[in-house]
Amino acid sequence: MKKLFLMGRSEAGKTSLTQVLKGEELHYVKTQYTNAGEEIIDSPGEYAESKRCGVGLACFSFETDVVAIVQAADEPFSLFESNCQSFLSRPLIGIITKVDSPWANVPMVRQWLENSGCERIFAVSNVTREGIEELMEYLKEDLPPLTMEEARFRQSIGVNEWDPLPEGTEYPEDLQNT
Repeated sequence: MKKLFLMGRSEAGKTSLTQVLKGEELHYVKTQYTNAGEEIIDSPGEYAESKRCGVGLACFSFETDVVAIVQAADEPFSLFESNCQSFLSRPLIGIITKVDSPWANVPMVRQWLENSGCERIFAVSNVTREGIEELMEYLKEDLPPLTMEEARFRQSIGVNEWDPLPEGTEYPEDLQNT
């Protein structure tokens, strides 16, 4: 399973999502510090809410395979700027929680996450488990292993390690034989 880093404001549902992804029963726990498990890193909302702690989010992202912005469907605003994926060297996805809330505005939150640069967006409910299976399937997809030379070649042509090579582009001859 891909290692996942969750960031978002307080009460967005990050810890509850962690419990659901681990198959645990939901119970309220206030995240007081960054919990770095084997498969999920859960950060306190205060990290996303404070400019002083925001750099810590970027640092934790280096320890994972994918970074997720978590936003509740009933949030009145977004903490994340447009194109905030530019500081990451990992894929950025969006997870909309609380889609079952009577105040949910999923299209608005989806637009915020698209503006932030999320490559994929998952709409989930930690209570009803709606959308959890789709998210789990994505996390189970294996990332293709790359050699250092392949990674350098991708970097030289401006392609992320997780994106396919552009049509008509192949690795140089000396890399294809290894």
